[in-house]
Amino acid sequence: MTTPSRPPVECIQQHVSVFVRELTEAIEFYTRKLGFVLAFKWGDPPSFAGVNLDRTQIFLDQAYPPNPSGCCLFFNVDDADALYEFHRANGVEMVKAIGDRPWHIRDYTVRDLNGYHIVFGQHLLNAGEPIKVERVDLNVRIEKRLAALLADLAQHKRMSVSSCLEEMLLHTNEGVGPHTRSTLQFIQELKQKHAIDYDSHGSYRFVE
Repeated sequence: MTTPSRPPVECIQQHVSVFVRELTEAIEFYTRKLGFVLAFKWGDPPSFAGVNLDRTQIFLDQAYPPNPSGCCLFFNVDDADALYEFHRANGVEMVKAIGDRPWHIRDYTVRDLNGYHIVFGQHLLNAGEPIKVERVDLNVRIEKRLAALLADLAQHKRMSVSSCLEEMLLHTNEGVGPHTRSTLQFIQELKQKHAIDYDSHGSYRFVE
């Protein structure tokens, strides 16, 4: 008998459902402690709910007793360090501290109130074979406030200023931006910090 070929199926969304002891306390934990946003509640009284972390949704289901053994939830985020500090400040129980893993992920693990392990991590971009390069000194002058912003941004990204500039130039050459949404938000905060009041075309009007 011929095995049928796989149809061209596109997975639009992926949802994980966890069984919880009590829905209200589970919603409270996920929204107040972990920073999720309540998407919906279903039932009268409610016994099923959805909570979102950005564009990812998980279901909280009160229909069965919690069973965390052999189950782990993993969320790929853009800034694991910032979320880690938020969770620690909220008193969330840490199972594994944040760190760089050999599989090129920087992550940490928490335990929720029903015993489920939840991992929050981000991809490390230094995966792959080292690229041997020769660096040269480049004599450039840059606007003082932009230089201060660049130094802060590089520190935030755990990079040198030179590496940060190289990253931005490589992304520009490919027609894409290197920054995540949270990094772009951080840049807006840096622009206010350093009083940068001109737009992206301001360099055409710079005078000394």
